[in-house]
Amino acid sequence: MRRFWIHSRLVVGVLLIGVLAVVARAAPAAADPLQTARSGLPEQTSWPLAGSPDVVRGFDPPAQQWGAGHRGVDLSGSPGAPVLAAAAGTISYAGMLAGRGVMVVDHGSLRTTYEPVTAILPVGTKVRAGQQIGTLAAGHCGQDTCLHWGLKRGDSYLDPLLLGPQQSGPVGAVGSGEYRLYPASERQAVTERLQQRPAAAATIPSAGGTDGPLGAAGSHGFSFPVAASITSPYGMRFHPVLHVYKLHDGTDFGAACGTPIKAPYAGTVSAAYFNAGYGNRLMLDHGVVDGRRVVSGFNHATSYRVGVGDRVAKGEVIGYVGTTGYSTGCHLHLMVWLNGQMVNPMSWY
Repeated sequence: MRRFWIHSRLVVGVLLIGVLAVVARAAPAAADPLQTARSGLPEQTSWPLAGSPDVVRGFDPPAQQWGAGHRGVDLSGSPGAPVLAAAAGTISYAGMLAGRGVMVVDHGSLRTTYEPVTAILPVGTKVRAGQQIGTLAAGHCGQDTCLHWGLKRGDSYLDPLLLGPQQSGPVGAVGSGEYRLYPASERQAVTERLQQRPAAAATIPSAGGTDGPLGAAGSHGFSFPVAASITSPYGMRFHPVLHVYKLHDGTDFGAACGTPIKAPYAGTVSAAYFNAGYGNRLMLDHGVVDGRRVVSGFNHATSYRVGVGDRVAKGEVIGYVGTTGYSTGCHLHLMVWLNGQMVNPMSWY
């Protein structure tokens, strides 16, 4: 009897070890937000409007399905402009919803939506990426005309900018865009949409510096523009608004809205303007400091007290913290360029 009891315990032990091993093998790894978001995305894509349209309003989904939010992106267009399929699929809906024309293209596990659109192809038509499916109608974005472009997987809303066309590919509508926010070939996304770059690039001086040793951070006489803790450092992250894995190109300070922003070093204001992503932004050219041409950028402000051409002293109030542009709360997004190259602000400040 004792031998049978010992044998039974051994069998149970072996079975338990086997079950634990199977469970351990079956346990899923922690979800990678990048891989989750890009799962099932088609390789060949197109903008739904010709060229590289401006994003007038970005993706801002609600925390709950029934809540308020922006479940797609608005792209600037003109009445009558061709509306193109963002990827190959089958038209599954073409009709009126809430007084406006809506089209849906089924891509298998994903669906793209387009409105307001006048359909030129019927339901059931198979389309390729970049093929015209309708024409853009007026009625969205007030007096301007926009296409509201959506992307869904089941009942979940995704950022349509995940389907931005690739940088390389055959000439034509497919792959002819100038950038892609979420390349299929690599993890690193481009730092911002292309339309945010020309104005910024034109205001960042690169001449006058050298490429010698950088020196220790904090040794160049610069002070922090606000007295607040760092809430998001420079580096790759999952963007809280765009919902893509991309470079966070500055350092965020979690200061309250209205907090004075002080010049970290003397300089001249080289640019001040509004950008859809960065909100109210200002560039301060500090000239050559310790062998480098230094420019600081301040973003998401409520407003600025100084304008282009103004000379400011270190510690002078230049503006006030806000939450304009692509922002989820009050903060200052600080950027730094050395000899025209973007760097981690904390490598200099």
